[in-house]
Amino acid sequence: MRNIKVIVWGLGAMGSGMAELLLRKKGVEITGIAGRGGKIGKSMYDFIAADREGRPDIIIGKPEDVITEKAADIVLLCTDSFTARAFDKIQFIIEKKINVITSAEEMAYPAAREPELARRIDTLAKANGVSVLGTGINPGLIMDLLAVLMTGCCREVGSIEARRVNSLSPFGPAVMEEQGIGLTEEEFRAKAASGALVGHVGFAESISMIADAVGWKVDKITQSMEPLITAVDREAPHGFAKAGTVAGVAMKGEGVIGGEVKISMDHPQQIAPEAGGVVTGDYITIRGIPDITLSNVPEVPGGIGTIAMCVNMIPHVINAPPGLKTMIDLPPPRAIMGDMRDFIHNKNMLVP
Repeated sequence: MRNIKVIVWGLGAMGSGMAELLLRKKGVEITGIAGRGGKIGKSMYDFIAADREGRPDIIIGKPEDVITEKAADIVLLCTDSFTARAFDKIQFIIEKKINVITSAEEMAYPAAREPELARRIDTLAKANGVSVLGTGINPGLIMDLLAVLMTGCCREVGSIEARRVNSLSPFGPAVMEEQGIGLTEEEFRAKAASGALVGHVGFAESISMIADAVGWKVDKITQSMEPLITAVDREAPHGFAKAGTVAGVAMKGEGVIGGEVKISMDHPQQIAPEAGGVVTGDYITIRGIPDITLSNVPEVPGGIGTIAMCVNMIPHVINAPPGLKTMIDLPPPRAIMGDMRDFIHNKNMLVP
């Protein structure tokens, strides 16, 4: 039986990591890389931390040349954070009759902010017989799905709090810009007020996912964002903050249900947290019957986690009925250490 065929669109920090992980997996192969600019026409191996080791070379091409009808079983789309920006690319892939997993944060639960686009994606996917999923470490697992899973052993749930203290260092230039890394506090506040800074993308998605999963109706979602000013110089592969400038953002989000705050999100994130003496970690607190408290220190690294989530969900998206899916629609994620083909329920679902 042939391997699962995968195309990666976008070879930045996340896409290159996914390509490297795919090379270590059994039963799956990269059949194309779609890129842009100066990467076009160059070898994939020029941009990833893996040796070719006798494998066929993969030359990076334009999306329209690489992503043709049924050219692969799935495309890993690693180019955007927002549903509106990713929509045209998702539509393009769907119309080529190929499944999609995207790391775009809003696509983890697109109905939260873009209900009309979510409906259009669902309709397009069903018409073309493919499935679409947005996922990552957060949103996608740590501050939403993990909390949902733990409510499964609760008789009653009164409130849910998710806190993630994490490092931004593994992420690429787009994330650095979204967080305002390296700005002065004045520049940060001016850009935040104008909407030019987004900070963490995903509170509305995580809150909506949790609420829908447990049957709560959200009245209102609020969020706030404050700059984290560093006292020392900090450097990451794609970002730099000198002392006295912004090294990250401290964000909070709340979901109001029945007039009460029942879902709380607390998410300070920054580059090189260790340089500022910050210990990272992930925490879930559920007030209910019984109360539940989970903690993981240090954090699950954002880059590794997002890469793994997208790759590990490949069989589940291929198996899924056509349409737009979220993490609460599919089997829970797990590391796939064996042959990925063994997780495909119907081998006829793979392209010829």
